[in-house]
Amino acid sequence: MSEKKILKDEKQEHLLFRSRAIVAALVVALLLSVIGVRLFYLQITNHEHLTELSQENYQKRIPTPPVRGQIYDRNGIVLADNKIEYVLEVTRDKAKNMDEDIATLQEMISITPKDINKFKQQLRLNSRFQPVILRSALTEEEIAIFSVNRFRFPGFAVNIRTERVYPFGSVASHVIGYVGRIDTRDLERLGKNEYKGSTHVGKTGIERFYESRLHGKAGFKKVEMDAHSEPQRTLAEESPISGEDLFLSIDLELQTKAENLLQGQRGAIVAMDPRNGEVLAMVSVPMFDSNLFVNGISYKNYNALRDNPDRPLFNRALQGAYPPGSTIKPAAALVGLNEDVVTQKRSVFGRGFFQIPGTKHRYRCWKKTGHGHISLNRAIYQSCDVYFYDLAYRMGVEKYSKAMNQFGFGSKTGIDLPHERSGLMPTPAWKERRHKTSWYPGDTVNIGIGQGYWTASPLQLAHSTAIIAMRGKRMMPHVLKAIRISRNLPEKEVNPQPLPSVIADKAHWDAVIQGMVNTVHGPMGTARRSGEGAKYRFAGKTGTAQVFGIAQNKTYNASKLAKRLHDHSLFVAFAPLENPTIAISVIVENGGGGSAVAAPLARKLLDAYLLPKEEPIEANKEDDTDEKKVGQKPNKKNNNA
Repeated sequence: MSEKKILKDEKQEHLLFRSRAIVAALVVALLLSVIGVRLFYLQITNHEHLTELSQENYQKRIPTPPVRGQIYDRNGIVLADNKIEYVLEVTRDKAKNMDEDIATLQEMISITPKDINKFKQQLRLNSRFQPVILRSALTEEEIAIFSVNRFRFPGFAVNIRTERVYPFGSVASHVIGYVGRIDTRDLERLGKNEYKGSTHVGKTGIERFYESRLHGKAGFKKVEMDAHSEPQRTLAEESPISGEDLFLSIDLELQTKAENLLQGQRGAIVAMDPRNGEVLAMVSVPMFDSNLFVNGISYKNYNALRDNPDRPLFNRALQGAYPPGSTIKPAAALVGLNEDVVTQKRSVFGRGFFQIPGTKHRYRCWKKTGHGHISLNRAIYQSCDVYFYDLAYRMGVEKYSKAMNQFGFGSKTGIDLPHERSGLMPTPAWKERRHKTSWYPGDTVNIGIGQGYWTASPLQLAHSTAIIAMRGKRMMPHVLKAIRISRNLPEKEVNPQPLPSVIADKAHWDAVIQGMVNTVHGPMGTARRSGEGAKYRFAGKTGTAQVFGIAQNKTYNASKLAKRLHDHSLFVAFAPLENPTIAISVIVENGGGGSAVAAPLARKLLDAYLLPKEEPIEANKEDDTDEKKVGQKPNKKNNNA
């Protein structure tokens, strides 16, 4: 049997080849299409973005921090300055063995664990391309040591930076505030992009309130880098814009005088120009040195400030909540006249205490024997409690509180400083909400003499005194006086902001102010010794705020009490009488009688401001005549700052 010869099917093979060729062509076409689409995306659609990413491989955008604006007093004296210092910086992207290099550097120059902790905190807040300060304030010797060994520490470099400095240390520290290193909370509040390259930000005071003006605008440098990330040349540059210079209304000489007067005590003084609301001095004692916070305060120093029972970090002038005591009696007299509750001639019989009709409880006057028949003028200058108990009781708490709101009590003044407190002008609704109990007539009687639940800050007292000085004209207190955008331009004055006026007849203003004049210049005024020998006429009102309650039929013996249980000493005044240029409030915590302590301090400060500088300021005699608040319920909260 012979084998059959198998013949090729050429037609079938041709069809198979053609189908395979078509499939291959389609695959090639599909792949070419994918490549084409990708090329279109790379070369056309996303060309700019990819070019930028490519350039970033050899180009770096380095932020340039602006120079912080300076702060001056009203006379051009620098209160917050910048000094040049040399710093050791590390760029994480360039450093190879950062931790090992730092340990090696510690053997050459001083780098403390505190420096390292702060450095690592800042690393978390900045990109790997941004230099971060490891050590500030390098000495010339340390710079020389590092320069010789620089080749051993890639990514480490010595650069020049500016550091905030406060030439007068603790002077006006509560007003100026301080700067500190930027933390996460600061960046959330301010925005990370605006602070690239910056290391410090305002934390308190003017430094914080006007941070956006003081900081300026960061610039940048676009630098070409080599394969070792070393800069070769600058491709583009935008200069930073320095922060604005601020001129405060604070008079450094007056501020320093006021601080010295309170030295060794706890208290506050606020002096302002009633014509425009400019704050001339704002003192809270004890104080602190703002320089301690610039590069991070040590735990030891911070704990010393924080744990100090005298609370030096607390701004008493702005945040203190004190019973205003008898300093509010002129304002109370005015609202009583406005509401026809009293007249200039109407008299009240002061027998040493006041009783609400139908009750036996006695609300005592500071003068145990009483003032006898007493009208408005004498009630002010002799500070008769019974007269003002009666006034508040007959007016009623709702009307009384609403009228006092016109003088700024119970609300913030709007001053350009952070963390101002509103104080408290109590009402029945507030008491119900806060204490879950009803308002009693005795509560109304107590606020009639600035006691009970009523609290106010020294700033509010100065503001209300300024309103009386200007006969109802109100101006918002402010610390910023002028702004300078550039050293080549003159400063631009800040316009004062008027507030709604307190409306009253001229005769009413005359009567109230005359009572305040008689307080210091009259023969029977509670502050008459503080007015003796004055070369100008001024108006004032003493106050003594009780800090704890005294039971009925009990006496007050200060010598047997701890110092912190003594009365607060208060005094408010404005001068000169005919054309007031300064209104002032003084509070000395646990100082005793207002006429004995606070009034003499105020007189010395008024002399310093109003009299020619070459004239010596004579010490004023102290007076132990003052109203003593006894028998009233104290404010159960915030009586002490």
